[in-house]
Amino acid sequence: MAEKKTKILRRQESLQDRIFNLTVMGLSVLILIVIAYPVYFVLIASISNPAMVSTGQVVWFPREINLYGYEKVFQNTKMWTGYMNTIIYAVAGTMVNLAVTLPAAYALSRREFAARKILNLFFVFTMFFSGGLIATYLVIKEIGMINSRWVFIIPFCVNVYNMIIARSFFESSLPEELREAAVLDGCSHFQYFCKVVLPLSKAVISVVALYYLVAHWNDFFTGLLYIHKEKFLPLQNVLRSILLISQTGGNGGAGATLQQSYADQIKYAIIIVSTLPVIVIYPFVQKYFEKGVMIGAVKG
Repeated sequence: MAEKKTKILRRQESLQDRIFNLTVMGLSVLILIVIAYPVYFVLIASISNPAMVSTGQVVWFPREINLYGYEKVFQNTKMWTGYMNTIIYAVAGTMVNLAVTLPAAYALSRREFAARKILNLFFVFTMFFSGGLIATYLVIKEIGMINSRWVFIIPFCVNVYNMIIARSFFESSLPEELREAAVLDGCSHFQYFCKVVLPLSKAVISVVALYYLVAHWNDFFTGLLYIHKEKFLPLQNVLRSILLISQTGGNGGAGATLQQSYADQIKYAIIIVSTLPVIVIYPFVQKYFEKGVMIGAVKG
């Protein structure tokens, strides 16, 4: 009898597990569709007849495929300049961000650093209060970074949220015994940071680097506010100008040839052009990204 009851209980548990697994899988698929479909729709809409898109005839597959939107985007020579500028700003800016953020996070993670508490307070204070837009603009103007590439790299080189993630990772994931062993071997703080901390922190470095890279890639406001010369504009500002021309029909030159009826197709093409590089890069850092976010944000 006892064996029969055990078998029945096992079957019930097995059935419950199957129902639970199927439910979780169904919800996961539903969430995936909800998240992925808008991206997929933008992709198929960017190569479909805009009249069919606007009338709801494009749902799952593209209709009357044409690349008019991409042609108009890539024919604009300013776009290539903007792409090059954005790559420069994203790569150089991310390197500077990491060079400043990681050492600061490491210093604030050391318990023997007497001023760490008050400095942490000052850093967190800036997350809630700032001098405002006018004060920031006047500072940028006074240091001569209006219409300069450096305005995308130097003034905003530290994000406090990213620094807190890195600091939490250093505090919770690097055992103090490593530091003690390094001291016995004659390592200074700088040597320990370069030879031990950084190699063991690939996860959080990848997370912080991705955050900074995406922020630089999507940076639109800095170019709008501080850059007036077209040769320094990043991709996002150039795409905005193309979009505005397509919506207004243009007043002459290349913009005059844009057809108003294709403005939405150009808009979809711009979305794909501006987001594709980041989407391509993400899979290569995904494993580090997931691990770094969990360790740096939850345990801290």
